[in-house]
Parts: sequence; C-alpha cells; structure tokens
Amino acid sequence: MLRCAFFALLVASAAGVAQNSAPNQEQQAPNAQPASAAAPQSVGEPVAGAEADLVKSDWKAAEAKLDPWVAAHPADARALFDLGYAADAESRLDDAASLYRRAIEANPQSFLAHLSLGLVLARQNKLAEAHAELAAATSLDSGDAGSAAKARAWRALARIDRNTDTTEASNDLLEALKLTPETLEDTLLAANLADQAGEYAAAETAYRRVLAKNPKSAPANAGLAHLLIARKLYPEAETLLRAALEQTPDDPAITAQLAAVLAAQDKAEALPLIQKLHDAHPEDSAITRMLAEVLAEAGDAAGSDLLYVRLLAASPNDPALLIDHGQNLIRQLKYAQAFTAFDKATRLDPANGDGWSGLAFAASRMNQPSITLHALTMRSKYLPEVPASYFLWAITYDSLHQRAAAAAYYHHFLDSSAGKFPDQEWQARQRLKLLENKP
Repeated sequence: MLRCAFFALLVASAAGVAQNSAPNQEQQAPNAQPASAAAPQSVGEPVAGAEADLVKSDWKAAEAKLDPWVAAHPADARALFDLGYAADAESRLDDAASLYRRAIEANPQSFLAHLSLGLVLARQNKLAEAHAELAAATSLDSGDAGSAAKARAWRALARIDRNTDTTEASNDLLEALKLTPETLEDTLLAANLADQAGEYAAAETAYRRVLAKNPKSAPANAGLAHLLIARKLYPEAETLLRAALEQTPDDPAITAQLAAVLAAQDKAEALPLIQKLHDAHPEDSAITRMLAEVLAEAGDAAGSDLLYVRLLAASPNDPALLIDHGQNLIRQLKYAQAFTAFDKATRLDPANGDGWSGLAFAASRMNQPSITLHALTMRSKYLPEVPASYFLWAITYDSLHQRAAAAAYYHHFLDSSAGKFPDQEWQARQRLKLLENKP
C-alpha cells in the first residue's frame, strides 16, 4: 500500500503544475544538453567545435569532428558521450547505447552518461538494464547538469518501477519532487499509482486535477472513466467520455470505454460504435474481443463466435477465450463442441468457476450426469450457488433417481429463484410432488 504522505503531497496541492508536460518525456527524448558537464574538464578543439554543432542540432557536422578524434582518443569520456548524444538524437539507439557505455568505462562517475544510457535502454524496453543505469545516475553528483537532470532520472525510475512496485515508484517520484516542481505528468503518474494501489479517492482527485489543467488529456480521461466504470457510475462515465471524444475524436481507448459503458446500459448505439472502431483497427485483439462480447450480448452468437474463433487461432490456450467460445456454442445448441471448449478451459485453468459452469451445462445436455456432478462440485469451490446451479444439481440427481438429493436441491432452487424462473419453478414443484409422494 502506498504511503498516505505520498498522496497528500501529490494530490492535495495544485501549485507548480505545468500545463504542457510531454508524455513519457523521460523515455522519449535524448538528453537536453551536450556533455559540457562531463569529464574530463580539458577539451580538445575538435570536441569543442563538435559541441557547438550539437547545440545547433547539426548532428552530422558534430560527428564529422568527433569520429576522427575518438579514433585517436578512445578513452576520452567527454567525446564519447558527445558522439553518443548525436547518435541518440538521430534515433540510432544501439550506437548511442554502445557509445554511452564506452563513456562510462572511461569515466564511471559520469552522471550524464549513466542517465542517457538509462533513457536509451528504457526506450528499447530493456527495463532491468535501464533501471540499473538510472539508479546509478541518482547516486552521482549531477554537476553542471543540475537538479533538473537528476529529477529526470528519478522520474524515469518511477515509470519503470510502476510496473512492479508502486511503493518504490512513489518513492522515486517523491525524490524527483524534492528537486523540481510538480508537473502534469507527475500528477497523472500519481493518479495511476493511486489507482493501482486501490486509493481510488486520491486517484480520482488527481485525474480531475489533470483535466482541470488539460481537458484534452486522453490518459486522464481514460483513467477517470476507468474509476467511474469500476464503481458502475455509467451515466457519469458516459458524460465524461462523450466530452473527451469531442476533444480527441476517434481516440481508440476512449471510444472503447464509451462502447463498454453504452453496452453496460444496454444502449443500442454500443454495437455500431464498437463495429466502427473494429473496422478502423481490425488487428487489435482487445477491440475484436470487445466486439465479440457486444455481439453476443446483442444475441448474435454466430457472428460473435466468428470473432472468437479468429482470436483462438492466435491464442489457442486462452481459457477466457475458450469459455466465451463455449458459451456461444451453447447459444447455438452445439453442445458437443461446447463441451470440448469448456473441458479444455478447465484443464488450462482449474480455478475458473465459469469454465466449470459451462462444462456442467454442456455435460447435462449431453446426458453425462457423472461429469455434470463433478463439474458442479468443482464450480462450488470457486463460485457461490445460484438458482441455475441449484436447478442443475436437482435435475441431474433426479436423472440418477437419487430422490432425496434431487428433492433437496429442488427446494434450494425454489427458495432462491423468487419467481424469476417460472417454467423451471413449475417443473420443480411437479417433480417434488412425485419425489415426496404429495397429492
């Protein structure tokens, strides 16, 4: 659980929030200055000239001066860094990483080399290596690079740590805030961390703070909508998402959230909205999955299942996909195929109660009472009994002529159904008259 002091610091005050913070800046751009702060202090004329070219963003001119110098002075940490900086700016990340490593070998105390190498590795998604370099940078004197550069290292660490340890990420962000004022990106990250940690009130406050400064922030709109959807505040979420789409039309994540909210409210416009989104992103598995769910809810089991079959071709051992596929097969009365799908799902994920529910129903339709009872027994370990499961227990025991057990479950069914299943309730009462020899 994140510390309360962390949220008090990041959520309570809006002071110092910048309005135009670039997303993921720490991982997307090279270092903001050439290595005028890097050792050694003395510098050859070609290196000084190259640094003047770097300031003007003339990468090729800088490289033309630095290449022969580095060939003649392979241990010049400053020149190696400058050459790495040019490669970094040109998005030649492998070359940049190699040159930054050589700069570190020449001068292990180079703050800028550790920082820049860490940022390059993060951009290459080599997060463990990036973390080590960024942590090293935070332990070094930033020199002329200043406190803002060290804060950048802490922020980059926070973005890496958020994937594995929200408490550590919060500590990283706090260290950055000791050095520089809070930015919108800080507030957004704080909201994300609070959300992950279950501090939903703090997360909502932080998301709303971001939106007050930048209503077009897609991550903040999506994050706040996620909180509202989780609390089933669908009308409020719908209003928020519609306004967000006016700011950023056709944003796929926000459109998908709006479709989900509309579907939860049984609004007809959910289906055309998600179909349009799917047409624009046909290879996006998450969108395809959502369309399949909405089609199933709309009663188009066959159309839905075509999408699930396509998804299963790419992920044949996904238990959730198998269960959804099985449910569509049940709706199409294809019980044998459904049985196969549910059986595979429960083998892959024995703790999935929905898989056992589907297997029990399919087995019942195929007149396999022993498998039905086994599946119901397994289901009861993970899910509470409901009227449908009580009724399935009852008719299965009834088919096996186990009168006492069948009668007990018919009673359980009638006690829990509360008039919601009139046909099955009539059947249960009729069977009880026979089982209990009542006139």
